[in-house]
Amino acid sequence: MLLVLGRRVSLSFVKRVIPQDPVLLSKPILQNFRTIQFRVIHSSTVFAIATRQNTDTMPERRPFVRLPTDVYPVNYGLCLKPDLIDFTFEGKLEAIVEVNLATNQIVMNCADIDIITASFVPEGGEEINATGFNYQNEDEKVTLSFPSALQKGSGTLKIDFVGELNDKMKGFYRSKYATPAGEIRYAAVTQFEATDARRAFPCWDEPAIKATFDISLIVPKDRVALSNMNVIDRKPHPEDDSLLEVKFATTPIMSTYLVAFVIGEYDFVEGQSSDGVTVRVYTPTGKAEQGKFALEVAVKTLPFYNDYFNVPYPLPKIDLIAIADFAAGAMENWGLVTYRETALLIDPKNSCSSSRQWVALVVGHELAHQWFGNLVTMEWWTHLWLNEGFASWIEYLCVDHCFPDYDIWTQFVSADYTRALDLDALDNSHPIEVNVGHPSEVDEIFDAISYSKGASVIRMLHNYIGDEDFRKGMHSYLLKFQHKNAATEDLWDCLEQASGKPIALVMSSWTKQMGFPIIVVDQEQQGDDRILKISQKKFCASGPHNGEDCPNWMVPISICTGEDPGCTKLKVLLDSPETTITINNVSPDQWVKINPGTVGFYRIQYSSAMLESLLPGIRDLTLLPVDRLGLQNDLFSLSRAGMISTVEVLKLMEAFVNEPNYTVWSDLSCNLGVLSSLLSHTDFHEEIQEFIRDLFTPIGLKLGWECKQGEGEPPGAGGHLDALLRGLVLGKLGKAGHKPTLEEARRRFKDHVEGKQILSADLRSPVYLTVLKHGDSATLETMLKLHKQADMQEEKNRIERVLGAISAPDLIQKVLTFALSEDVRPQDTVSVIGGVAGSSKHGRKAAWKFVKDNWEELHNRYQGGFLISRLIKLSVDGFAIDKMAAEVKSFFESHHAPAAERTVQQCCENILLNAAWLKRDADDIHQYLLKRKAPPV
Repeated sequence: MLLVLGRRVSLSFVKRVIPQDPVLLSKPILQNFRTIQFRVIHSSTVFAIATRQNTDTMPERRPFVRLPTDVYPVNYGLCLKPDLIDFTFEGKLEAIVEVNLATNQIVMNCADIDIITASFVPEGGEEINATGFNYQNEDEKVTLSFPSALQKGSGTLKIDFVGELNDKMKGFYRSKYATPAGEIRYAAVTQFEATDARRAFPCWDEPAIKATFDISLIVPKDRVALSNMNVIDRKPHPEDDSLLEVKFATTPIMSTYLVAFVIGEYDFVEGQSSDGVTVRVYTPTGKAEQGKFALEVAVKTLPFYNDYFNVPYPLPKIDLIAIADFAAGAMENWGLVTYRETALLIDPKNSCSSSRQWVALVVGHELAHQWFGNLVTMEWWTHLWLNEGFASWIEYLCVDHCFPDYDIWTQFVSADYTRALDLDALDNSHPIEVNVGHPSEVDEIFDAISYSKGASVIRMLHNYIGDEDFRKGMHSYLLKFQHKNAATEDLWDCLEQASGKPIALVMSSWTKQMGFPIIVVDQEQQGDDRILKISQKKFCASGPHNGEDCPNWMVPISICTGEDPGCTKLKVLLDSPETTITINNVSPDQWVKINPGTVGFYRIQYSSAMLESLLPGIRDLTLLPVDRLGLQNDLFSLSRAGMISTVEVLKLMEAFVNEPNYTVWSDLSCNLGVLSSLLSHTDFHEEIQEFIRDLFTPIGLKLGWECKQGEGEPPGAGGHLDALLRGLVLGKLGKAGHKPTLEEARRRFKDHVEGKQILSADLRSPVYLTVLKHGDSATLETMLKLHKQADMQEEKNRIERVLGAISAPDLIQKVLTFALSEDVRPQDTVSVIGGVAGSSKHGRKAAWKFVKDNWEELHNRYQGGFLISRLIKLSVDGFAIDKMAAEVKSFFESHHAPAAERTVQQCCENILLNAAWLKRDADDIHQYLLKRKAPPV
């Protein structure tokens, strides 16, 4: 879906996480309505009895049962009339249904909706009024009862209902925005994935129950009204000339979670793809200019996918729209894709290079779903990973096609691959494919395993099959299942037929079992040949798995040598615990590297001699950037697991002094950030800051402050990565207290605030971070003023993410209070609190206390959604004391957050791992850092 924010990124943008990635429960309108209520249906004297089950006293959740199949929808005729003042809506549903099996009741999904009347008209027969509606709140279902059995055959189900435009960023909800004149208004918008279409209209809200939709909206005539399809009729409302009735064309057969409608005030820019599809990007009023970059990407992307899948885009138009209040990053509704403003809008003057890249990736992700997800849909939420993992992989393929100078595949390794490895090494990870029962369990799997590990294993699979056979298999999969539903196995079958390789066998070892292997490698030279001994065992964040029941994977292994680092010399499939491989014609002075391109989803532990021979390739850059990154990341991970000393990694990091590549620095920076956070629990935190200053100073001097010609400009400019690198390095030096960087940042900040010399967008994050980290209350006041004045959400978010860097305890408190104020959009509160927790030892304690003290408000704001998981992770992940794990566990035992249960377990595990790491290595690290400083004897 949904691109969920929160992917581990050292880039200044926040990624997914989304996920996640994405539905926030709202309070039922009639929560307190427990008694039996009588209502007159139509003008007849038949009474309908509506009962609601008292969920407060339910002992435990009943086993989940999917909807019965005796009645299913063929077409939904849906008319909705939202009230943007009172925040309610009226709805009329006329659904053509097929009765499979005679029955006197119809069971549908329904949540926070009140049915006024319901009836059934058999084809050619007389209308039968429902005699009762029984709402099962716990399962979000309603049972409509009829006085006699509905006979087999077609009929029309008519329902009149009312609902609330909630403020929970889920279902049919209200989104607050300011007009150019500053007046506060509301739009009515939707977010239905995973299971919230049922909050907008009674429906069969399961992905496999597809139907067509005829949607009409009754809206104020000065508002824009959009839905999945193009408008076919627009006429004044017969009873109120201030309203319009807007009718949309019939959709293809589709799942309910992909239905969308938006009513609000928007401008747009329009283009046409080379294959004739009308593309529009809708922006807040007065900001149409900011939609041009996304339009350019979308217009290039549609033909790319058209060609890649060899299946044309099936709708006449596609709209991309920026929504003010939006929980996820974006949502792939068919023909009407919704985005956070920061995931769609680019201002040529005020947007930084990383935002431009982020927008390109998100647009690529959501448009891929138009085929993979929308045209062919997963049969049930168990297969969600396939939708999300696939889109998270192909978004990079698409951006690489549109912007080859982004070196985006190297960035994939840092942003997705390593993040997935880190999460999947935990005992509290989960397999890619999780059996989902009750819909409330869906929220938990919008995470880095579904998205980032999913994308990583698909990248590995693509590499194993080869592009030509992969495309052939994709094409036959999309053709075979178009307008239908499919499971993971269906894709494996198609790829297996196309490639002739044992895809299902190989891939089930990666999707059905949790975790991944560590590949242990040793070598010996025999004449002109190199003999490699390779074995696999499960890698755990707490050290290698030494149990009896060690799982095995089918591991595609590639090998390259120093003779030609960019070329794979040998490929094998490791399908047993160990094997021996002979590589012919490798001279003794050549190194051998496993996993070139860092494509296989595993960690590697080389023998000391093999590792020793690879290290010069880091200094002289003969190893490719992605392999330099992979080597360092593997060793860092092994040090955290206690398999090597952290001092070994610090020594390795010093070999990166000549490193020119942005992504390699970005990954180094991330790992040093983890180490710095860990050592903030010691009294030698300053020594690691000095190490960071020493490591980053040469590259900082080389880059300087001024961007060179062409940096950060639109595609074609070679400087995109230099612009990203400069921001990263200056931010790192500034935060670590590098004096020349701090002085220059202060000077430039002063000029910026006074309007003498506005900071380029790429320098704002590092400058803001630096002055705040070493600033006082006046600095914070100035920053909050800049926040208030900012007209663009990207600038507001940029400031929100760094506010937590302020050091004084009273000012940290002020930032936390600000996080819950009206000035911060609900979805962005999380990154303000996360910024405080991630900036210092004091910040971490203060943020955790703040989350506990304000739990009720925060939980109510994000009920059930992935944002609550993200908040918990950001607030507590950095602790490194055993008793904190117990405190976090105990807090969530008495303050339930069902959608974040796994996150809480993962956080507690991480805290214990940090504590063990610190106990094990702190003294050695301290000695090494002191020794570095000591003058040579």
